[in-house]
Amino acid sequence: MIQFADEAVIRVSSGKGGNGCVSFRREKYIPNGGPNGGDGGKGGSIIFKVKRNLRTLAHLRFHPVFKAQNGGDGMGWNRYGKDGEDKIIFLPPGTILKDKETGEIIHDFDSESEDEEFLFLKGGKGGWGNVHFKSSTNQAPKYAHPGKPGEERELKVELSIMADVGLVGFPNAGKSSLLDFFTAARPKIAPYPFTTKVPNLGVLHVDKESDLIIADIPGIIEGASEGAGLGVRFLKHISRTAALLFMIDSSDENAFNAYPLLLKELEGFSAELLKKPRLILFNKIDIEGAKDTAISAMEKIRAEDPDVTVIPVSVMAKTNMDEVRRAIISLVEKTGSLRAPGKNHGAKKEENSFLAERSVDVTAEEQFPGSDNASPSWI
Repeated sequence: MIQFADEAVIRVSSGKGGNGCVSFRREKYIPNGGPNGGDGGKGGSIIFKVKRNLRTLAHLRFHPVFKAQNGGDGMGWNRYGKDGEDKIIFLPPGTILKDKETGEIIHDFDSESEDEEFLFLKGGKGGWGNVHFKSSTNQAPKYAHPGKPGEERELKVELSIMADVGLVGFPNAGKSSLLDFFTAARPKIAPYPFTTKVPNLGVLHVDKESDLIIADIPGIIEGASEGAGLGVRFLKHISRTAALLFMIDSSDENAFNAYPLLLKELEGFSAELLKKPRLILFNKIDIEGAKDTAISAMEKIRAEDPDVTVIPVSVMAKTNMDEVRRAIISLVEKTGSLRAPGKNHGAKKEENSFLAERSVDVTAEEQFPGSDNASPSWI
């Protein structure tokens, strides 16, 4: 299996500045021409920039060395050397740059805006040509400055997926099926644990001005926060999501205790995760006996937390999926502190909700949710 590329180590180097030129005028009838050596060009810089349609760091793993162009050397007749081209390295939203040795965070791309760029290493300055050193006491300087060297660093690049809703649950709870139902994403779905081994992203289309990104995170197992199973490798991706959707298999024998166990694992990884808005779905109520289990577990959860929304569903039978869609949209609207980047295509300025300012990436293929023609009410 190809490993999900959410980490990479790269070496980056800015360009060296071009050398200054030592040159003198050599023309007929001008035997003692003065200096005319031009300056060297500056070296190219290393620049990181967000690219929204990138979702992994695979392009860094296969090409881990990036070097900007050196500046050109100066030439006679006061001609300057050409500036070296900058090296622009594109990264997906949610990427963190760290120093490889110390682990210090250098920059966090916590926005999806493609306007965001980070100048990391500046290119070396070009050296002065000998024309700069002419004086009354030295009318024929025979020296020039060399170009300044560039810089080189090793970086650890980490990706933490940015999404509006992160799907949380034990293996085979139906998270991938939910993503498949609401979005155009087509994750692998099968009736055995750990079908999902890498995060999958899907876009839930709300209207012409609004869309939501849903992340299907590989299933959590007990002890994941301590490294069991897939461990913290993918738990970190939940930390960037604006809200959480808990998916519980109500046909499982441990369905009654699944929710508190999931909360325990999230808290073990980061207590901040428990502060995120959440929605709970009890899936597979079409299976015999599962609906009764779901109702009992829901009553317990509502007694402990009356503000949380809990819905019994069956993704396969399309039961209550209209309610789920509305609940997901409402859940994300509660995260009003978040704002999606990009152009706002037609949204009214007076609207302040998250969805009113959420933009659709018009360069990507538009993805529409699945339809639910006849969903019974769960209320």
